[in-house]
Amino acid sequence: MSTEKSAGDGEPTLKILVLHGPNLNLLGTREPHIYGKTTLEEINNRLLERAHRLAVELEIHQSNHEGDLINVIHKNMFRVDGIIINPGAFTHYSYAIRDALSATGLPIIEVHLSNIYSREDFRKISVIAPITEGQITGLGAFGYELALEGIVEIIKNKKTGDMQC
Repeated sequence: MSTEKSAGDGEPTLKILVLHGPNLNLLGTREPHIYGKTTLEEINNRLLERAHRLAVELEIHQSNHEGDLINVIHKNMFRVDGIIINPGAFTHYSYAIRDALSATGLPIIEVHLSNIYSREDFRKISVIAPITEGQITGLGAFGYELALEGIVEIIKNKKTGDMQC
């Protein structure tokens, strides 16, 4: 599990929790024909750079354990403004993670490197998606950056009462 922070000039206006689920620590070497050659460290560095430009603070965590991810969600639910999550295999069956995310009441964006809808049938079901603001799937590492841009826009719009993105 790792924690990293980034903020632009001045005090950050938003704090976003980024969660990476099981096996994402193997990115770059695990099935690169499906998940690409970009490492998790490279994804996190790109997110931190983009967060700096947006004056957003990030808390980044990766775990291969369901309970660890739930504990991080609980710990941060009153300290962050939104959550970006790639639940990995937990996408398809972890009602415990879904319930923890739902309990936060925060905007959530689900991210997947591969297009889960063009893969095996079991991967086409996300128990997380119904409680999210949106899902980004199949755009590789760039999907995380789009998720960050999107969640910042969603949070700002909610704060101003403009529900359109």
